[in-house]
Amino acid sequence: MNKIPYGRQNITDEDIQAVVEVLKSDMLTQGPTIKKFEDHFADYIGAKYAVAVSNGTAALHISVLALGIKPGDKVITTPITFVASANCVKYCGGDVVFADIDPETYLLDINKVRELVESSPKGTYKGIIPVDFAGRANDLEEFRKLADEYDMWILEDSCHSPGGFFVDSDGKNQNCGNGNFADLAVFSFHPVKHIACGEGGMITTNDEELYKELNRLRSHGITKFDDVYLNSIEFANGGNSGETQYPGWYMEMQNLGYNYRLTDFQAALGLSQLNRADEGLVKRRAIAQTYLAAFQNQPFIKGQSGVIEGHAYHLYVIEVENRLELYEYLRTKDILAQIHYIPAHLMPYYKQFGWKEGDMPHAENYYKNCISLPMYPTLLKEELDFVINTIKEFYSKDLNV
Repeated sequence: MNKIPYGRQNITDEDIQAVVEVLKSDMLTQGPTIKKFEDHFADYIGAKYAVAVSNGTAALHISVLALGIKPGDKVITTPITFVASANCVKYCGGDVVFADIDPETYLLDINKVRELVESSPKGTYKGIIPVDFAGRANDLEEFRKLADEYDMWILEDSCHSPGGFFVDSDGKNQNCGNGNFADLAVFSFHPVKHIACGEGGMITTNDEELYKELNRLRSHGITKFDDVYLNSIEFANGGNSGETQYPGWYMEMQNLGYNYRLTDFQAALGLSQLNRADEGLVKRRAIAQTYLAAFQNQPFIKGQSGVIEGHAYHLYVIEVENRLELYEYLRTKDILAQIHYIPAHLMPYYKQFGWKEGDMPHAENYYKNCISLPMYPTLLKEELDFVINTIKEFYSKDLNV
């Protein structure tokens, strides 16, 4: 049996043909396929607007910029996430404030967030970055109420959860990133994610002004001729001052932006993969159901992702005794399980700001026990069974002693 990773991309002949068609076209970057991918992704999520960028980290970076973050601004996020969720704040000179997770959901605990904002003067915190960790959606309706009360924005990190949803107070499914509660949401198209572009990211919103700002920020802060109306500019060809028409070559840099553009051939791959995104979700949820049934009531299980309505299952996490020994044993069997994540506040970079062990007890306890099992749509039944049986074998033989 081949090695079984925790995640794996699935590139089909249709994907390859879609990329080849763009490679044979006239436009390799910022061509028509980008806009088509953005429009189809916005429709899939249920948002009004989508902006494609070079990766999920770029999406986070220009999102906080568009939301107006300034040096010294405080933003709350979870320690159980890939560090980019916090780093985007530091890129802009802001201060990251971590709040602990709910040990039952592994998500940012809204009660801990409420404690932070209620114990400080109004305006102390500018925003919240909840992370849909492992594919489980945050209840953004409750976060929105808190954010509105304290004049904060919400940036939803949905990199793990395209196609995921939570159920609101009216019993309606609210898709991750649909813009009904978060000001902005970000997605990643890293190879192990639901939709793979090699690298790539997307930002969704229902706010037209934020949408326009994001388009500027991803491309050097430049606004092209068809996006602006000139005022009081004399053209080299002797044009009149005042409001005027302007030549097709005109563009202007309105603020400091970045080159965070996606290529057309990456967008073609993403668009092709988006066409079968729901099929992948069905398979991920079936795998989760198998894991749940296999590990339910097992004495070595301290916790597991379980089967939760709306979960997108980027990861399937179990909490176990003797995690390190299990991790190493699985690798001897070519099962490449992974750990998600070392708590961000315990990274050396963030410890320099005063964060230390003991600050986030639920996150730290989770980290000591967690392990992410293989989870991807092309995982074969015999591979899935092998993973489950190998884990049970490890504990039944007391190899951890």
